[in-house]
Order: sequence, then C-alpha cells, then structure tokens
Amino acid sequence: MDIQARKVRELRSQHGWTQQHLAEACGVSLRTIQRIEKDGNAAPETLSALCAVFEITREELFVVPRKNDQQLQRAVLGTQWLVYVGILIFGMAIGAAVTFLANP
Repeated sequence: MDIQARKVRELRSQHGWTQQHLAEACGVSLRTIQRIEKDGNAAPETLSALCAVFEITREELFVVPRKNDQQLQRAVLGTQWLVYVGILIFGMAIGAAVTFLANP
C-alpha cells in the first residue's frame, strides 16, 4: 500500500523518535520502518500500527494518486466544453427573450 514516506519521517521526527523506537512502538522490524521511509510502501497491518502510534487516520498517510498529463488535459477540455455549451445556451435564451419582448 502506497503511503507518504516523507510524512512518516516528519511525524517520527516531530515525536523525537529514532527509526528503532518507531519500529518497537509499531511492533515491526527496523528494516520495515527503513523501507517505509525510503519507498513509501507498507502492509495494511503496518499502516494501521503507524496510524495508532501517531494517532492519525489512515487517510492522512495515503498517497493521493496523480492523474497523468493526458488524463488531466482531457478533464480540462471536458470542463471547457461544458462552459462553452452553457454560454451558448444562455446566449440563445437571452436572444429569444429579447426577440419575444421586442415583438409585442
């Protein structure tokens, strides 16, 4: 499970703990903590232990998946298209209202 390695290091440092201290508090090996802080990969049980020790939720350690550039560009274009269609419909409604009000 991908988690934020930097956040784990920061939380450990804020508590003034060594990697060994954190490993003992979580009931895992020192190597596990080293791997988590290096690669950001933890088993679900280890993630639960880290959250319990740091008194945080699992969501606070999850890595937010980033969309690749192509997916992001498609999302932006889709949003722009909706805005343009909305403006077109609004303009047509205004035009129809003006025409209707101008011809009694």
